[in-house]
Amino acid sequence: MIQTAITNTQRPSYLDGLRVASEAFEFVAERHAGQFRDADAAPFLLHPLEVGAVLFVFGYPEHVVAAGLLHDILESSNTSAVEVRVRFGPEIARLVEAVSENPAVADPVERKARLRRQVAAAGPEAAAVFAADKLSKVREIRIRAACDAGSASDEAVRRKLDHYAASRRMLEQQLGDHPVVQALAFELEALQALPPQRSLFTGL
Repeated sequence: MIQTAITNTQRPSYLDGLRVASEAFEFVAERHAGQFRDADAAPFLLHPLEVGAVLFVFGYPEHVVAAGLLHDILESSNTSAVEVRVRFGPEIARLVEAVSENPAVADPVERKARLRRQVAAAGPEAAAVFAADKLSKVREIRIRAACDAGSASDEAVRRKLDHYAASRRMLEQQLGDHPVVQALAFELEALQALPPQRSLFTGL
């Protein structure tokens, strides 16, 4: 059902009655067109759709769902923060900016650390968008590991997992035992036992 929606750029059913979030979906469908995710070569649009769905299922209001759909738009397209603000308003734009990395920081480890601090300072709704993003991304790593697919180096995967583990700790401080944090914790812990590269997943 989701795959069909992605292929035909039709609005997924969880957006029924959500006007702003539906507009956000149409926008990201356009801006992410032709992009594919690394884990399984599925359309990249699947990722923001999942982030939005996670936020919707956990009961977040529409502007947070819309921000979840838009969360990668600054990093993964030529869209500017000003354009997001004009089209979707300052509240949604603030959340999208809060979960977007600063490309001016050259060192990837420091860039991720600054992002975590930025999210923590932006409040619980930004933390929720960030948590839903990480939940989706960790599931993608599980797909890659289970299929032994892709060519990512052990070091690249280790850096991601270190960031996700640090993100989990930050999110537990910001959101406590919220279900979205519990779901992220489960996915990270599941990686510890998942072959074929078991050594990558220890000590999280």
